[in-house]
Amino acid sequence: MEIKKLIFKIFVVLSIGLMVHACANKAQGPTGGPKDETPPHVMKSTPQNGALNFKKKEIQIIFDENVTVEKPSETIIISPPQAKQPDVKGNAKVVSVTFENDLKDSTTYTINFGSSIVDLNEKNPLKDYRFAFSTGNEIDTLQISGTLINADDLNPVSSVIVGIYAEDIDTVFFKKPFLRIGKTDENGRFTVDNCKPGKYRIYALGDVSKDYFYQPGENVAFIDSLASPYAIREEKQDTVWKDTLTIDTVRTITVTRFLPDNLLFKYFKENKKRQYFVKSERKNPQSFTLFFNTMAAQLPEIKPLNFDWNNKVLIQKNTTLDTLTYWLKDSSVYNIDTLTMTLTYQKTDSIFQLVPQTDTINVLMRKAAVNPKAKLKKQATTETEFYKLNTNASSGFELYNPLLLTFDAPLDSVDLTKIKLQQKIDSTFKTLPLKWRQVDSTQMLFAIDYKWEPEKQYELHIDSAAISSIYNLKNNKLKADLKIKSLDEYSALKILPAAFDSLIVYQLLDTKDNVLALKKSQPKGTLFEYLKPGDFYLRAFTDKNQNGKWDTGDISTRTQPEEMYYYPKKFSLRANWEFEETWDVKAVPLLQQKPTELKKDGGKKQGN
Repeated sequence: MEIKKLIFKIFVVLSIGLMVHACANKAQGPTGGPKDETPPHVMKSTPQNGALNFKKKEIQIIFDENVTVEKPSETIIISPPQAKQPDVKGNAKVVSVTFENDLKDSTTYTINFGSSIVDLNEKNPLKDYRFAFSTGNEIDTLQISGTLINADDLNPVSSVIVGIYAEDIDTVFFKKPFLRIGKTDENGRFTVDNCKPGKYRIYALGDVSKDYFYQPGENVAFIDSLASPYAIREEKQDTVWKDTLTIDTVRTITVTRFLPDNLLFKYFKENKKRQYFVKSERKNPQSFTLFFNTMAAQLPEIKPLNFDWNNKVLIQKNTTLDTLTYWLKDSSVYNIDTLTMTLTYQKTDSIFQLVPQTDTINVLMRKAAVNPKAKLKKQATTETEFYKLNTNASSGFELYNPLLLTFDAPLDSVDLTKIKLQQKIDSTFKTLPLKWRQVDSTQMLFAIDYKWEPEKQYELHIDSAAISSIYNLKNNKLKADLKIKSLDEYSALKILPAAFDSLIVYQLLDTKDNVLALKKSQPKGTLFEYLKPGDFYLRAFTDKNQNGKWDTGDISTRTQPEEMYYYPKKFSLRANWEFEETWDVKAVPLLQQKPTELKKDGGKKQGN
């Protein structure tokens, strides 16, 4: 009996265990198989891809699974371009395209879906799916392909329209939509599909206006020659793999190659920004600033209405005249809360011509809210207000820098006998000759030039009341210490030209593609010295007009931007070391020049 009871207990325990395991599995649910990574597959379409004499306005494409269409207005390209975009929808297993415009006779239509068609669940895209049909008796099959890069930094540019014209006249780009179009991918590659035999002008266009032809201010690229598409048959090697590591067979197949397939476009923005007045700003009573959208050729004309400054004004201007600060000398003027004036300046009109524009503006002094406690504290204090100045003196001062003094208002007078520059020699200080240099037009920035000695210590002493502002404020006493860096802390890079070109200008770059220094090419080598050890890159441009800067192109005169080149490798410079490198700027093909670590999608930069 005891044995039977023991067997029964074991049976009950096992049964309960099996029931718990079964319930646990039921609660866990099915684990499922591997993730679906297969894109949707086209089963059939109405009409068939490549159909002839199709006159209807709706196309239906049926897939093997439920699909959706993502961002159709951004990713789908239809050629010829449509004035009203077709309606593209995904419903269950069907993608439909309904044209809003009448179809043209004897025309090949191409719909490049890009990666817009994805399966409903996993969002696997059907990449580069193209659908074509003709309203006539034949379908055009030729293609024109190439690459679009930024002219100034050689980055590939994505999401830019590239279009063709059959007309061999320059003005067509300014008046008429493209005949056929393509769009650049993330690598800057584009294809204009289904072209007829012929000769074509080709342009890339940052089509902000969405009208498929050039409007002033839009980014653009072009090539100087006409393109004539054609096809050839050629043999190529095709590798068949058993698996990811093992080759099954290598066979020779014959394929059709469409040419040209290597056109290179250099994308640029013309120096034709619209000129207009942006705003005025008055942060303190003594000055106000005017901001304009872009550079100007001349100063605006100001006519005071509720004040008279009697030429008691200083104009602080930048090199492009788009930011102007007016310093008011007369207290009867700068104590007025609101300055009313007429402003006459050059403004861009609807046809992109500069015309005089006169505005009446009110420049308000916006007073910051004052904390009552702070106000009482200010009233109680008897502190003297000083003429403020700052210097760039530091304990790690660069050997090649001047000592700079920056003032918060224009300077009126300076007593140089009260300013001393001294060098520490052992435990004493030697007074040095003072080279005082005005840097800006409004006397707010000055430099003290001296040929500093490495590792030496210097002191700048400015006595109180040595300097006065135009508002009769005096400076407080100042002592500034600076210690010059050792030569051992610097690196140098010397570029030797493979073939000297006097028009070449070199640009030294940091790891973020920013220009650190610029120097004109020299026959015996161009030296960048006093560099902090680290990683650098190099590029160069051909300064055709010899103005010392890189210039963009001009579509109206068909002027290409100045040529830009990149040295294809990184320079890793060590301290106390000069590196020499010989560079032939044309030795490496342009598309292979830019170092990979600097390359990025230029389309995101341009905002196309």
